[in-house]
Amino acid sequence: MAMRGSNRFRQLHSRSCLRSLQTTTTANRKPSTRNQPKTTSSLATDADIVKWNIAITNHMRNGQCDSALRLFNSMPRRSSISWNAMISGCLSNDKFYLARQLFEKMPTRDLVSWNVMISGCVRYRNLRAARLLFDQMPERDVVSWNAMLSGYAQNGYVKEAKEIFDEMPCKNSISWNGMLAAYVQNGRIEDARRLFESKADWELISWNCMMGGYVKRNRLVDARGIFDRMPERDEVSWNTMISGYAQNGELLEAQRLFEESPVRDVFTWTAMVSGYVQNGMLDEARRVFDGMPEKNSVSWNAIIAGYVQCKRMDQARELFEAMPCQNVSSWNTMITGYAQNGDIAQARNFFDRMPQRDSISWAAIIAGYAQSGYGEEALHLFVEMKRDGERLNRSTFTSTLSTCAEIAALELGKQVHGRVVKAGLESGCYVGNALLVMYCKCGNIDDAYIVFEGIEEKEVVSWNTMIAGYARHGFGKEALMLFESMKKTGILPDDVTMVGVLSACSHTGLVDKGTEYFYSMTQDYGITANSKHYTCMIDLLGRAGRLDDAQNLMKNMPFEPDAATWGALLGASRIHGNTELGEKAAKMIFEMEPDNSGMYVLLSNLYAASGRWGDVGRMRLRMRDRGVKKVPGYSWVEVQNKIHTFTVGDSVHPERDRIYTFLEELDLKMKKEGYVSSTKLVLHDVEEEEKVHMLKYHSEKLAVAFGILAIPAGRPIRVIKNLRVCEDCHNAMKHISKIVGRLIILRDSHRFHHFNGGQCSCGDYW
Repeated sequence: MAMRGSNRFRQLHSRSCLRSLQTTTTANRKPSTRNQPKTTSSLATDADIVKWNIAITNHMRNGQCDSALRLFNSMPRRSSISWNAMISGCLSNDKFYLARQLFEKMPTRDLVSWNVMISGCVRYRNLRAARLLFDQMPERDVVSWNAMLSGYAQNGYVKEAKEIFDEMPCKNSISWNGMLAAYVQNGRIEDARRLFESKADWELISWNCMMGGYVKRNRLVDARGIFDRMPERDEVSWNTMISGYAQNGELLEAQRLFEESPVRDVFTWTAMVSGYVQNGMLDEARRVFDGMPEKNSVSWNAIIAGYVQCKRMDQARELFEAMPCQNVSSWNTMITGYAQNGDIAQARNFFDRMPQRDSISWAAIIAGYAQSGYGEEALHLFVEMKRDGERLNRSTFTSTLSTCAEIAALELGKQVHGRVVKAGLESGCYVGNALLVMYCKCGNIDDAYIVFEGIEEKEVVSWNTMIAGYARHGFGKEALMLFESMKKTGILPDDVTMVGVLSACSHTGLVDKGTEYFYSMTQDYGITANSKHYTCMIDLLGRAGRLDDAQNLMKNMPFEPDAATWGALLGASRIHGNTELGEKAAKMIFEMEPDNSGMYVLLSNLYAASGRWGDVGRMRLRMRDRGVKKVPGYSWVEVQNKIHTFTVGDSVHPERDRIYTFLEELDLKMKKEGYVSSTKLVLHDVEEEEKVHMLKYHSEKLAVAFGILAIPAGRPIRVIKNLRVCEDCHNAMKHISKIVGRLIILRDSHRFHHFNGGQCSCGDYW
């Protein structure tokens, strides 16, 4: 409703400009009637100019800028109206620079010329140029002042708008309405209230604007106070109040006002439908919808969206097919619904059938493929979208960057980043945070920090993402330094921040620092520790070998430990070979998550390391009896925008012979460097030589070998694994990085490892 008020303000401003143009035109013509009588030829000349001006205006209205310019250039004589028509037409046809050039060439400028050009600068958000022209004006009228007020208000410069408002020698209703709208639209509701109370004779549009501001901020009592005081009401007044109650769940009051409303238009009915939908009352929404005397596309889309939200796609589709006014929004709703319900085939069917698409359509289908695990198809669609010439919006960029992050497609992510820069969206939080996540998850923490630095107004999500990124990459000290910087900026950490901080301590072995942060959370920041914080602490203590302290902390938790907490204890037991504690933790996990294959494998590793092959076999039988299947491990690497995926002992990759030959060569060199296979990790009671062979061709080793062969020297090798990297591969990567002189960045399901010169960023503390 506030937006409708804003449009009304622009309409009033346009009419004021028109009146100014008419007044100036009359003034320009008066001297010719007071002077000596015109000759027949001079009268004909004036009539010709009028015809030329009308022709120019008509060409401009039809978007024929070049034709209008040719007419203008061929005119034997021009009036100020000719120049103003050209300038105004250029601005209407998005030819700002041409309008500015014409303005600069004008032999004499009248008040209309200045006002039109200032309004053009405002329209194109060039407030600096608008203010420069405003300050140069030889004279100003209320239209001039209102143009500057409107420019500042619409672009969020409330302070500057107020300065203009206070300096105005004469204010009209447009001035007062503009200042009120500036306060309301920019969240300065108390300033708006003070301004509103300072004057009694407000127009209806202002009452609606003030009420809409309160509704937008869920201050329904204040909004109702305005509504009850209004000297008159229109459909906007009733619809705003009904919509406010409905959207905030006060449906009885909304229904009462709905029944009292003297005039119900399609917006009134739609407000009730939307209110019921938003509060999950779909049957009531359908009852109102069926009773509507008139429906528009918004009404249909609202009820269809309701069925989509309730995952009742069959009914949603029935309504969609019956809809007489299908539009791109309707198609997008159906695509999003099917995608969110996991039916990507139907989503694609609707996408392919669309008569026309917009950027939201592309974003919806790209996000659908990404969320369904079809990352490569999502990226293929993004490339196709670019070829189609469709304008990319924030949602498209964010969905695509999210997909790049999940499959670690860094090169394509960089290309998307380039498009983000061209679109001018890099410094905003919404896309900036998506870029942050992409670089962090793709293993490029340095570029992530560059993006972080470039975000103009960092919110807590930006800080949290960067802190968690450093933590996951094993740069705990950098994460904690960033945390201290965050506090200095005045941004308060939240519970997510502290998970990142404790995780940084856990991955770096900073036990004392982590303990200090954990116990100061409530006192320093008012954050109550949740299960994630306790899990981080148990992981921190367990990794450090303080298993008794970890158990005691678990016993003293204010709530029952969940599977993740017991999983941290089981992981610590495996590291330190405590089979008894590991069995206890595993038993609790199996009761909570009997189908968690990862925990079966973790306990099996613990048994295998202790030589308890009978227990390993029993675990395998237990998994088979329960129908639990071990998640197959696979790794992938991006080479020239293509993802190459490997499984253990892979035999299908076209470069397999070359890869295996190279691995054999590496194996010989590693053994000379002192590498010994960690055969205790093999979950089979077989000969030692067979164990060595089984470890040699793990998926991450194959991916790294291919990366070394295919990626030019000097560039990092970035490999992703869906499971946790095993101890043998971790040890092998250190040797390989030293032998080939390459930086190897390996991301597993838990964290990143940066191997360089025979060392790992985790310091073997993982």
